[in-house]
Amino acid sequence: MTNLEGMGYLQEMAYPKTLLEAIAFFNDEQVCIDAVAAMKWPDGTVTCPHCHTQDPYYLSTQKRWKCRKCRKQFSVKVGTIFEDSPISLQKWLPAMWLLCNCKNGISSWEIHRALGVTQKTAWFMLQRIRLALGGSNNAKLGGKKGGPVEVDETFVGPNLQKMHRSRRLKLQAGEVGGTKAIVMGMLDRDLRQVRAKVVPNVRREVLQNEIIAEIEGGSTVYTDGFPAYDRLAAQDYIHDTVNHLNEYVRGEVHTQGIENFWSLLKRGLKGTYVAVEPFHLDRYVTEQIFRYNNRATKDNPLTDSDRFLLALSQVAGKRLTYAELTGKVPQIPEVC
Repeated sequence: MTNLEGMGYLQEMAYPKTLLEAIAFFNDEQVCIDAVAAMKWPDGTVTCPHCHTQDPYYLSTQKRWKCRKCRKQFSVKVGTIFEDSPISLQKWLPAMWLLCNCKNGISSWEIHRALGVTQKTAWFMLQRIRLALGGSNNAKLGGKKGGPVEVDETFVGPNLQKMHRSRRLKLQAGEVGGTKAIVMGMLDRDLRQVRAKVVPNVRREVLQNEIIAEIEGGSTVYTDGFPAYDRLAAQDYIHDTVNHLNEYVRGEVHTQGIENFWSLLKRGLKGTYVAVEPFHLDRYVTEQIFRYNNRATKDNPLTDSDRFLLALSQVAGKRLTYAELTGKVPQIPEVC
């Protein structure tokens, strides 16, 4: 293909349903370009990223477009998480498929062996894909459209009991950084949607500000007996707690749903990734949120292909450089 005039066929094309089919389907570079272009320009109109002029012409030998106005060339990778990457889309797309559909995630070492790239490259690829998995949350949880919301927090970090004695003593003496990162999560029972993020501490103002930002006023909120959740009723919420010293479930009052999400998150962090720096933890949480919120249910029977296409539709307007990833420069906000 030389342009997107006939790109409508991609919407009718039988996309792969399994990993084996995906590897065969995306074995052709032009098919990969067409697939990414169809998601990047869903109306079929290619736009120059430099001057925003429409209808550039396609250079089939170079597999890129050239603007008729500013005369600059650009590939389908520009303005996406793939920008400035020498890795072909024939490797990018199977890596995205694996990360979206492996329940416990997939490590950079597995990507390194499967795709024939270095482990460092595979790690960078996965971090960029995780950036694409993070969608925008415009609507709040609970309210009229949602149901009761479970709220809880968990600690992610090394197990002191399994740590070498010298390392444990240094941590206890405060000679090295804090041992645990804190992740706060919320689950809407009716929507079956989770939101979670890393928080700096578990003080009342921090946790309750997150609740106010993410949950509709007047919603029913279930938490454990942690004192930081006290006085939520004063914030226009119907608040009920369960004391885990005595019980875990009292009728409808429990936090077992969000605990299930913590179980899945920690299974991936401990079993697949083994050691995750707190600086990068938010992206790993985002990865698990994507899989959890888009899992197959009776009401919403999503397939592996559906999850992959959803992730692919979110690659545009996002960029993560290696300097940003390693904290050498601040990350530039996403372009929506």
